[in-house]
Amino acid sequence: MRPRLLFALSGVGLLLGILGAWFFSIRHPPQPPAFNPAANPYPQGIFANGIVESAQASGQNVNIFPEVSGPITRILVAEGQPVRAGTPLLTIDTSVQQAITAQLQSQAEAAKTLLEELQHEPRRETLEVARAQMEAASANLQLVRDQLGKLRHAVEIDSRAVSKEVLDTAANAVHVSEANLEVAHRQYELTKAGAWSYDIRNQERTWQALEKQYEASSALLQKYTLKAPVDGTVLALQAAVGAYVSPAGAYDSYTQAPGPVVVMSTAQHYLGVRVYVDEILVGRLPRSDRIAAEMRVRGSDTKLPLEFVRIQPYLTPKIELSNQRQERVDLRVLPVLFRFAKPDNVNLFPGQLVDVYIRTK
Repeated sequence: MRPRLLFALSGVGLLLGILGAWFFSIRHPPQPPAFNPAANPYPQGIFANGIVESAQASGQNVNIFPEVSGPITRILVAEGQPVRAGTPLLTIDTSVQQAITAQLQSQAEAAKTLLEELQHEPRRETLEVARAQMEAASANLQLVRDQLGKLRHAVEIDSRAVSKEVLDTAANAVHVSEANLEVAHRQYELTKAGAWSYDIRNQERTWQALEKQYEASSALLQKYTLKAPVDGTVLALQAAVGAYVSPAGAYDSYTQAPGPVVVMSTAQHYLGVRVYVDEILVGRLPRSDRIAAEMRVRGSDTKLPLEFVRIQPYLTPKIELSNQRQERVDLRVLPVLFRFAKPDNVNLFPGQLVDVYIRTK
């Protein structure tokens, strides 16, 4: 019984092996590719990587950083929204800066009020008080003079009627009253002359300085509203309401580094392509008036001719595509800028990677 079972199992195994060999020997026709691989359209050309960006006379996309620090309170635009220059994009908390501005305004107003007070001196009531003090001093002088005259007349009648000490005291009282009258007269003239010109100029400078501080604080207060510097389209908002931003930008959790709070592009009738040509291929580039290039959109069969714009004549390390700051090999590239009219039937966005072929000599 046992040998029969072994023969049966061996037969089944042989049959399964034959069926498996037959099944795996079947050749299936290859599937057509989703898109044709990029091919060099020129008899002689070089390949380079490129990044789509907004087309403008200089620079890349418009990276907007705030000039002040604080948490975002409102976001007033959406990504992809076209905006005009001066359109508010977002607001930052202004509570502290508003208090500082109000304090400086009050200080400037107080300094101006004090300046006007100095300019309108003497005050009529103060001048009347000084005149009254001068008249009182004059009356007191007349009184002590009369008393001294009476004492002297008594001495002329009888030399023993008044002692020499009393006579000297009365004479001293006259001298004191004369000095008091002189002080009161000078005080009246000083009050009548008004504020000293140096005090007025000093207070004027103080008011002007505080006024400038208030204007500077008011101008800084306007910086808490981030506005669009140019006409264009909002490409990206890198922070949400409540996020803390500073002149260094906003922290990007994807790149784990600070970056611009808002990224804008200019009007997107045209898009630019920044192509990075390896330094070993720079010598093969033709003259600027003979440069021709074609762009291939990755993941599709879309090909677009490119219009040469300019060469950025400065070789930089090739970190723009990978965003890696620690390179094992110092490979440098030459940025070459092209542009193209944005097609209606193709989705292309700034920041997209493309393949570019440049015709060589």
